[in-house]
Amino acid sequence: MTNPLVPPAGPRRVLALAQLANSVGDGAYYVTSALYFTHVVGLAPARVGLGLTLAWAVGSLVGVPLGRLADRRGPRGTAVLLALATGLAVASFLVVRGFVPFVAAACAYAAAQSGLAAARQALLAGLVPAGERTGLLAHLQSTLNAGLAVGAGLGGLALHAGTRAAYLGVFALDAVSFLLCAALLLRLPSPPAAGVTRRHGTGVLRDRPYVLVTLLNTVLLLRMPLLSLGVPLWITERTSAPAWLVSALFVLNTAVVMVFQVRMARGVTGLASATRAIRRSGFVMLASCAVFALSSGTPPWVAAGILVAGAVLQVVAEMQQSAGSWQLGLDLAPADRVGEYQGFFGTGVTVARTMGPLVLTTLLVGWGTPGWLLLGVLMLGASFGTGPAARWAAARTADGNTGRGCARGGDSGTAVVAENRPVRRPSKARLPAT
Repeated sequence: MTNPLVPPAGPRRVLALAQLANSVGDGAYYVTSALYFTHVVGLAPARVGLGLTLAWAVGSLVGVPLGRLADRRGPRGTAVLLALATGLAVASFLVVRGFVPFVAAACAYAAAQSGLAAARQALLAGLVPAGERTGLLAHLQSTLNAGLAVGAGLGGLALHAGTRAAYLGVFALDAVSFLLCAALLLRLPSPPAAGVTRRHGTGVLRDRPYVLVTLLNTVLLLRMPLLSLGVPLWITERTSAPAWLVSALFVLNTAVVMVFQVRMARGVTGLASATRAIRRSGFVMLASCAVFALSSGTPPWVAAGILVAGAVLQVVAEMQQSAGSWQLGLDLAPADRVGEYQGFFGTGVTVARTMGPLVLTTLLVGWGTPGWLLLGVLMLGASFGTGPAARWAAARTADGNTGRGCARGGDSGTAVVAENRPVRRPSKARLPAT
């Protein structure tokens, strides 16, 4: 049986180790950063929230140009430099003592993180055949969850100690974790740069089918703040279930993804299987929302059981949607512009996390059961819309309208990125696929 945490030896395993290295540091950072900035640095919570919102807005804007840099200069070198930049940004938090320096450091951190994600995807696309990428991404997701769990435990120790030195130790750990990530990425072979010499102007934004796929995926990503914000507020405001169930459901989600994500992604190898997985996730997500809604107005332990059932359905939908979206995001990108396109596709995460709290609090806390059902229908509609949008993008590819380097493969009727094949364009340049 395939180990969900250990991919085969070679570049795949090195990528997983790099993921594990920085996810341990990030896990510790996530559970301690808010208290560090408020209790140690002395910033007001509202200012911390404003600074982080500004930072991730900057991160969403620079993801595309930094991804384009990875396409032009090579994904491995760009990923290494951005990992070092992220570590430096985290280290700068150690000396931050005011709001303006905090915003500057947070913007640098978010920008480097966004660019690093895009460069890593471009690196993966250059090292792994098209039909095997989703399987590796499932391994990386399992590794990410394992690392975050370990890091959260270390962060919990710092919270228990409650001293300034303990908090500073967490930030130092996160900075070192990105240095280790950079060192591991240096061990990988370097795929050739795409060699893009002409400017694309608005670039990916002119690719309307891909923009539509990204928009629909952003709707589906509303599941991300659901478990961290929507469900906790629902439990405390609308049900009689014990408050500690919030933590239990989070642990349940992390453990299930860590163990089953690889298995869930095994059948996703191309466009057709990816859209089927996303369509199934819409049905399961609708069922999850309906089950969550049933927990209101029931005795505490009945509510707890219903909430656990809803959380199980939600994590199944999450794993299906993740596998399908990974495949689409890479397969529908031009072979010579994977970094740029992944930089744009990744903005869906930022938008969902930024807009999600407002949407979810309005629907779930404000509207109650009708809000849950509307959310489920919205997710189902987005999942059904993804298939036609992806086929539109694939048809544009076949017609040569977007200049992608793609070939038929994987599923029947699936467009996948061509391997080791030069991409011909009307211009004089002959651009090799990454």
